[in-house]
Amino acid sequence: MSFFRNQFADVIEWDEFRDDMIFWKWSNKEIKKGSRLIIRPGQDAIFLYNGKVEGVFKDEGDYHIESEIIPFLSTLKGFKFGFNSGLRVEVIFVNTKIFNVKWGTRNSINIPTPSLPGGLPIRANGTFEFKVDDYMALVDNIAGVKERYLVDDVKIRITSILDQLLMKWITQEGKNIFNLQMNSIEISRGIKEDLDMEIHDMGMTITNFNVRSFNYPKQVQDMIDKNASHGMVGDVSKYQQISVTDAHASGKLQGSGTASDMAGMMMRMNMANEMMKNMNQTPSQNQQPNQEQTPQSPSSGTGKAPNFCPNCGEKTNGANFCSNCGQKLV
Repeated sequence: MSFFRNQFADVIEWDEFRDDMIFWKWSNKEIKKGSRLIIRPGQDAIFLYNGKVEGVFKDEGDYHIESEIIPFLSTLKGFKFGFNSGLRVEVIFVNTKIFNVKWGTRNSINIPTPSLPGGLPIRANGTFEFKVDDYMALVDNIAGVKERYLVDDVKIRITSILDQLLMKWITQEGKNIFNLQMNSIEISRGIKEDLDMEIHDMGMTITNFNVRSFNYPKQVQDMIDKNASHGMVGDVSKYQQISVTDAHASGKLQGSGTASDMAGMMMRMNMANEMMKNMNQTPSQNQQPNQEQTPQSPSSGTGKAPNFCPNCGEKTNGANFCSNCGQKLV
């Protein structure tokens, strides 16, 4: 946009605008007759005189000082006298967009848990969004002492307390410490409320906060995966059988030397023992649990004693009991 300039004119605009700037202060200059104010889309302009907010322009456009700004700022001392000597006024341009910021824990957070004395170390990452919503608080606490303010300045303040808030809300809402993702909505909601209170005095508000993922150490993640496998199988003995089968199929038990052969044999023996235990624990379908079985006679059922003891092989001579081992023969 082009416009006429002369030695008495000046342009009030955000000539250093960047997407990561929250506000920028136009100061130490005099507004004179013929000056113009340029407000671009996504910007608001706050006029200050002697450190006091006198007015806010929220509509983008090109404004003429004498016809449009003077009536609006008629309370300012000096505007009533036609700018014969100029007037020193500060203008703060504010970025009105909603800022989206990625965050991640710098270090592992040790979440207290009874099973791990030192706590469970986890990391987390996600995003948060914020915007400026209170110009008076912004001017009083930040813009009054700073010429500009960046998104990184807010991010540093947020991340400085984020670890403590994560620990607070994970402990409060994370019913299952090994499955925090299921509780991420409640955790995020609690953190958002606390962060909103933290930057309230800066004239800003948190519009959204979310935890994208929780990351466990590799050893803990492997344990979580194994527990999930146990739950899917539902039986430890079956899980052992499946593990051995998978190991054989993947070739992990195939190796050279006696050690790998012995390892494979021991695993197969353990699997066989588990299977035999399961079979012995299952009642026979043809027998009632409380029904006693009738002992079977060692004889052929003819009532005649055998010539040799079926237990030790000693000759019996027709006796009812073996003279060597005492085995009953009839």
